[in-house]
Amino acid sequence: MLRALDLPRRLPSEIDLALLWSGLMLLLFGMVMVYSASMATAEAGKMSGYQPTYFLIRHAVFVTIGLVAAAAAFQVPLPAWQRWSPWLFVIGFVLLALVLVPGVGRDVNGARRWLPLLVVNLQPSEMMKLFAVLYAADYTTRKMPYMHNLKRAFLPLASAMFAVGVLLLKEPDFGAFVVIISVAMGILFLGGMRARLFVILILLLAVAFAALIIFSPYRRDRIFGFMDPWSDAFGRGYQLSHALIAFGRGEWMGVGLGASVEKLFYLPEAHTDFLLAVIAEELGFFGVLTVIVLFGLVVQRAFAIGRQAVSLDRLYSALVAQGMGVWLGVQGFINMGVNMGLLPTKGLTLPFMSFGGSGILANCLALAVLLRVDWENRQLMRGAKL
Repeated sequence: MLRALDLPRRLPSEIDLALLWSGLMLLLFGMVMVYSASMATAEAGKMSGYQPTYFLIRHAVFVTIGLVAAAAAFQVPLPAWQRWSPWLFVIGFVLLALVLVPGVGRDVNGARRWLPLLVVNLQPSEMMKLFAVLYAADYTTRKMPYMHNLKRAFLPLASAMFAVGVLLLKEPDFGAFVVIISVAMGILFLGGMRARLFVILILLLAVAFAALIIFSPYRRDRIFGFMDPWSDAFGRGYQLSHALIAFGRGEWMGVGLGASVEKLFYLPEAHTDFLLAVIAEELGFFGVLTVIVLFGLVVQRAFAIGRQAVSLDRLYSALVAQGMGVWLGVQGFINMGVNMGLLPTKGLTLPFMSFGGSGILANCLALAVLLRVDWENRQLMRGAKL
C-alpha cells in the first residue's frame, strides 16, 4: 500500500483558470447571441447576400483572429509591453487622427470612427482603450515619486488624454472618451494619487462632461430621451423604449432562444450596442444575471491579480491588471446601464460579446495581457518557494 508521501503532488495551475474560462464563456455566449440577434437583419440585407449566418460567420472570424492574437500577446513579457507602451499610444493617436482625414476615415450612421482595411474596418478607439491602459500604467510607474504633485503627476497625462479626447469627440465617440478618461483617472488613483486631489479632479471632470452635454444638441436630446423615453417613443426615446420592452417581455426565464420580437427591426443595433436587451428578452432575468456574474468575475480576477503583483513589487504589472479591470468594468457597466435604462444612450458595445472586430480583438488582447501578468506572478512565487 502506497503511502501518501509516495503519491505525486498535483502541480498548481500555470494560469488563472477562473479568468480564462470566464473570458471564453463570454466570447462563446456572445457568438450565440450575436447570431440570434442578427439573423433577421442578415436575411434582409443585400450586402449579406440574404444569408442569416452572415454576421455569425464574420463574428466567428473576428473571435478566431482575436484568440490567435491573444495567444501571441501572451508570449510578450510585461517589461516589453512597458517599453512599447509610449509608442503604442502614439500609434493609437495617429490612427485616431487618420479617421478624421476626408477620404480616409469611413462614415457609418453619421459617425466617422472607422478606417477601411480591404474587407474589414478598424476602429482605432477600441485599440486606444488598450493602449491607454498600457501607457497610463507606465506613466504612473515613472511618476510615482511625484504623485502628490498636481503639476508633475497629473497635468502631463491630462494633456495627452485631452488631445485624445478632442479627436474622439470629433468623430464623435463620447462613450470611448468616457472609458479612456475613467481608465486614466482610475490608474492614477490606484497609483497613489491623494484622495483630496482625486475628488477635486472628479468634480472638475463632472463639470466638463456636463458642459459637453449642455452645449451639444444631440447629446442633450439623448439626456431628455433617457429621462422620459415614452414621451417621444418614436423619436429620441425609440432605442431605450424598445430596450425596456425587451426586458419586460423576458421576465424571469425569457421567451426562448431565437424567439425575440424586438430584434425584428424594432430594436436598432440589436447585435452590437443592445445585445443585452436581446439576451434579456430571450433568456430572461437569469440570462442577464449570467452575463453580470461572468463580467463580475473577470473584473474581480483582474483586481486580485493586480493586488498579487503589488505584493511581489511589480508595480507596472499591477497597474496594467487593475487598469484592464477598470476598462472592462466601466464599459460593461455603461453598456448594461444603457440597455436597462439606467444611463443615457452611448455608442458602447458589450465587451467580449457584441459584434465588432476591433472590439473583440482589443478585448482578447486585454485578456491575454491579464493572463500574462498572472502567469509571471505565479512564476515568481514558485521560484521564491523553491
